[in-house]
Amino acid sequence: MKSKLKALALAFSLSLFFAACQKEKNQLSSEDNSSGDAISDESSNNNEGARQSLGHVYALTNATSGNEVLVYDRALNGMLTYSGSCASGGNGSGGGLGNQGGVILADEGEVLLAVNAGSNSISSFNINNNGLHLKSTVSSGGMTPVSIAQHDDIVFVLNGGGTNNISGFKLKDNGKLYPIPNSTRPLSAASTGPAQISFIKGGKVLVVTEKATNRIITYTVNEYGIPGMMHSRNSSSATPFGFEKKNGNIFVSEAVGGAPGASVLSSYDISNNGIITLIAGSVGAGQSAACWVVITNNGKYAYTTNTASNNISTFDITNTGGISVSQAISATTEAGPVDAALSENSKYLYVRNGTAKSIQAYTVSNNGSLNLIQTVTGLPMGANGIAAN
Repeated sequence: MKSKLKALALAFSLSLFFAACQKEKNQLSSEDNSSGDAISDESSNNNEGARQSLGHVYALTNATSGNEVLVYDRALNGMLTYSGSCASGGNGSGGGLGNQGGVILADEGEVLLAVNAGSNSISSFNINNNGLHLKSTVSSGGMTPVSIAQHDDIVFVLNGGGTNNISGFKLKDNGKLYPIPNSTRPLSAASTGPAQISFIKGGKVLVVTEKATNRIITYTVNEYGIPGMMHSRNSSSATPFGFEKKNGNIFVSEAVGGAPGASVLSSYDISNNGIITLIAGSVGAGQSAACWVVITNNGKYAYTTNTASNNISTFDITNTGGISVSQAISATTEAGPVDAALSENSKYLYVRNGTAKSIQAYTVSNNGSLNLIQTVTGLPMGANGIAAN
């Protein structure tokens, strides 16, 4: 499918939500915490332009009574406005999943994929100028799905309950998901505390982090979505959690069991046959429970959210996987920062704070520094994931 997202961006408005995605005005509130000079998109200094919707930010309610996708319009200046919610057709877990990638944008931003951890299913939505449209809700191929990966028309889900596994699906042009026969594979043990799954090497390899075993595993995947051989290795430090990929490498936030001041970022090379090699190990910023990591599009900066320190750290990274600390504390957050997402152009960073039940928006300057511009409050307890375009 050719992406229509950019062509539709300025016209994008979820105020015309599908009837199935009932609009709920004023459910969530926002505080404008703008101070200092924010880096912004073109026209963002124009009041009229700032109100236009350039993109969106998504999060999951993860409610046991019915999971929903929360949708926020993103203005040209990075500010968010709550727009509505859309039911996923499944149930959430109502609590933390210890995951990264519970909701992702796929197919060049034309599809949204989400986990329903409480009903052992995943959902797909089409995104168009009228908002979200639920297309399918299917069994995840295991129990308690926590993370989703997509490359072209192949989707894999990571199941963190029961006997942990991964399972594959075809994403059709109509936005629906269909299970791939013989695609389910185990992790390194029955119970691994898995955190994230993602494709790398042009879709040839799947990577999974396992918190409980302190291992990183890979599976090669063929063009039909059938996994081949598993490879695994111990992580540089304990509790490998979220990760981001860049130039054939992965950068992993390793929480070291949440020990005070002990969290680190490590990088690994992943070969085309799934071999995992440490590049830079255990680079720390003196913060606690670094669990989530995102990387700017230019590949210069990585941000970790430090859940127990209530802040964000910035790392300088290189194309070859080098890591150094840029700012040990580049921003202070509200309580319990967890999932993070960058806008499509990496000008804005959005962080969901689990304890505070909020989303905070930051501008990203050319030198990687962050400036808080907004705090959106009122997310439900137990909300999960964040994605941005």
